[in-house]
Amino acid sequence: MKSLDSFYKDITEGSSVEPSSLLPNDIKKEIGHFNVFDIKELYERMKEKPSMPYDRRAYYKISLIKGKNRAEYADKIIEIDKQGLLFATPKIPYNYLPQDINQSGQFCVFTSEFLSKNKSGIDLDELPIFASDGYPIFQLTHEEVAEVELIFNKIQKEINSDYIYKYDLIRNYVAELIHFGQKLQPITALYSKHNSAARVSSLFAELLERQFPIESPNQRLELRTAKDFAERLSVHVNHLNKVLKENTGKTTTELITTRLTNEAKILLKQTDWNISEIAFSLGFEELAHFSNFFKKQTSFTPLAFRV
Repeated sequence: MKSLDSFYKDITEGSSVEPSSLLPNDIKKEIGHFNVFDIKELYERMKEKPSMPYDRRAYYKISLIKGKNRAEYADKIIEIDKQGLLFATPKIPYNYLPQDINQSGQFCVFTSEFLSKNKSGIDLDELPIFASDGYPIFQLTHEEVAEVELIFNKIQKEINSDYIYKYDLIRNYVAELIHFGQKLQPITALYSKHNSAARVSSLFAELLERQFPIESPNQRLELRTAKDFAERLSVHVNHLNKVLKENTGKTTTELITTRLTNEAKILLKQTDWNISEIAFSLGFEELAHFSNFFKKQTSFTPLAFRV
């Protein structure tokens, strides 16, 4: 999961700007995190055209997008031709790809603590706009763009002010953006579900392989079960099993098991780690569980295979 530290590192990479210089001076006084950015200014500062690899983020994001873009999710691809409003949640991984250099707009990032129910009256997990099966991007008319820009401009003004209660006011503006989005109609006509089964299979393979190779006994697999992968892809585990079976002839568990077994063989033959360390790095809580797993797959105990 991409952290806020990684986010600030990414948007300053290749420039002379220090990540810490982008933080609001008084944000440390707040519970949670909030910041707002101008997209055009940000892109001009970055060395390369930015893209966001398929992953989950540890923060929420609301973006007013002006320019040609594509957002790729596990089960759909959304094309943004001119202007749109995007709502991103830590629960749903996605890949965001600008399609040209003419990018502008504004976006804000914030944690759930910043907009917690006791501060804003909003429970983010209960909002339809952040639901895993909801619509994350909305097409805007020129009039709606003007309305959203007005809200973002108010946020920009307040975050640079000395007003002692400015973050309370900003929370109200963020809530206004959320309610504005929830009243819009989703751009379902721009949702592309063409070959979505193949896309889910491809993303599963990417997530699986991204965990390897294991290069240290302190490195540990995060995703080990079909449920783990389904949650990361924001699809039902039964749907994941169905599309993988159709595309590969194997179930999710079979694919995971094969990859784990291959990595276990490599670690047993090519490292001097003890078997407990190998078991831990592969995500097994108990040495006995790893030994039983390996023997079932290879007919050898880990120790016998290593010899």
